[in-house]
Amino acid sequence: MVKKVKIGVLASQGAFIEHIQALQKLGAEAIPVRLPVELKGLDGIILPGGESTTISRLMNAYDLMQEIAAIAKQNLPLFGTCAGMILMAKKISNNSAASLNLMDITVERNAFGRQVDSFETELEIPVLGNKPFHAVFIRAPLIEKCGAKVEVLARLDNNTIVAARQDNMLVTAFHPELTDDLRFHRYFLEMISGKHKK
Repeated sequence: MVKKVKIGVLASQGAFIEHIQALQKLGAEAIPVRLPVELKGLDGIILPGGESTTISRLMNAYDLMQEIAAIAKQNLPLFGTCAGMILMAKKISNNSAASLNLMDITVERNAFGRQVDSFETELEIPVLGNKPFHAVFIRAPLIEKCGAKVEVLARLDNNTIVAARQDNMLVTAFHPELTDDLRFHRYFLEMISGKHKK
């Protein structure tokens, strides 16, 4: 019998239920993670959108920050969306909140303005195929700079970087879990299976 892939979705705050539902539609086992003990036996972790400062405080309060950073450094795949991308960045240009300090990117929080400035757009993302991806941006960050090992996966028309990958880490400035398009979650599962190795 083939082992089901088991993904933990950080459930401190934010859109974690939608990620769990997307993973389940693809046949993966998905569990909410609130405590370090729930990190055992996972094949990957998703850090969802939400409020990055609140999430980082809760992660610190429940001793998740060091634990997740340690297992990510052992090459456990991580996928961060919106606030999750901020938490994974090595540098946050306009915030002093604690991060996991993992991915060689500089991120600007709330780069597009407040909640009322949220928007949706079609993105060309070659790793997902020819069909454009409908991206939902809510108080979204952006990637200002990438290190040499970071692969840019998507940009807006003005060249702003909004999705990237570095080794076992995947990030988007937008919320793929808020659409019916499962291609980003499938791509993450294929990273775990080794189909998209770096």
